[in-house]
Amino acid sequence: MDVKKDHNLGSGTGAAAGAVTGAVIGAVGGPIGMVAGGVIGGILGSKAGDSIAEAVNPTEYNRHWEGKYQNADYYTKGREWKDYEPAYGLGYKGYALNRNEPYDKAEAKLEREWNEVKGDSRLGWNEARGAVRDGWHHVERALPGDFDRDGR
Repeated sequence: MDVKKDHNLGSGTGAAAGAVTGAVIGAVGGPIGMVAGGVIGGILGSKAGDSIAEAVNPTEYNRHWEGKYQNADYYTKGREWKDYEPAYGLGYKGYALNRNEPYDKAEAKLEREWNEVKGDSRLGWNEARGAVRDGWHHVERALPGDFDRDGR
């Protein structure tokens, strides 16, 4: 049952990203182009998000990082998984939303998004940055043909 839920999560993330991108591109054609672009982008994004969920199961991804975050060089003593979990989540989601960009180009967008997604995390961006980056590269390495951005 987790697999279906995880694929739905991946599809949903991809669909949202695709719809936004399609709407922005379609805006050149006015309101009708924006709607059409959003629909087409949502469909294509859903397929991309599903492929990410197939390559990196979100539930397994969380378990992976929950078991490793305290050994990371960016870990701050006294912080808990609930502080780091949203950062790794942003890395996963950020990769799905910005798949065609290297991490370095997407980092400014991710930093702006951090305050919106961090929830109860006590991490500021400078503390969260390493976890976001590691999460992004973990997904990137799992997808064939995508591990060519920065060698991590």
